[in-house]
Amino acid sequence: MNYQLYNDVVLDRDLPEQGLNKGDIGTIVEKHSVQGKETGYSIEFFDMLGNTVAVAILPESALRIPTHFDRPAVRLDMVA
Repeated sequence: MNYQLYNDVVLDRDLPEQGLNKGDIGTIVEKHSVQGKETGYSIEFFDMLGNTVAVAILPESALRIPTHFDRPAVRLDMVA
């Protein structure tokens, strides 16, 4: 899959060290191509108020395109 800059993608695995869960939605901000390696992307993740909560460099295999089945969700354990 060749994702385009500034498109949204869905995280396809948990990243607990960054506070991200499978299903979180992020925006592609940079593409990383290295010959012989899987394409990677810098993904910026935001809260619902537009604040950045994480920036992660991830392989293409950790991402998927959003579908009409995807919905924003609230994590009750994260509510202050």
